[in-house]
Amino acid sequence: MIRSMADTSERALLSAPGEGELIDVAGVAHLFRLTGGQTGGRFAFEEFRLEPGIVGARPHVHERHDEYFYVLDGELTLHNGDGETSVGPGHLLAALRGTAHGFRNAGTEPVRALCLYTPAGYEDYFREVHAAVAAGATVTDELLTEFRARHHTRPS
Repeated sequence: MIRSMADTSERALLSAPGEGELIDVAGVAHLFRLTGGQTGGRFAFEEFRLEPGIVGARPHVHERHDEYFYVLDGELTLHNGDGETSVGPGHLLAALRGTAHGFRNAGTEPVRALCLYTPAGYEDYFREVHAAVAAGATVTDELLTEFRARHHTRPS
């Protein structure tokens, strides 16, 4: 079980395989292994799974946080500001604040990857989209743009 931030003065945080907060949004299974609530806002850490043919995020720009993508399994197509490139296990993309980026699975196999957010907080975006869909909203570019704007993110 992941320990709360209040517990960190006595012990480190430990997240066992499969533990965390699962937020399924628009075909992407985001498993937040650590959230800002657990790290004092320092960072959030997720493992995500993307099925073939799914767009994880169209190109966009974050103004207040950085994202780091690390591919574990499959082939992830990344937009890196200059266009798209497909990468496999071991590749790392640093999407520093102010840089355009996006990702999708253009392959035929599922992709599993890690994403680190510094500072934390963007996990709230995924919570908001998930709650809207659960309440009956349809995921559209307009809906995503509205929610992203609340988190200092804009389309690229």
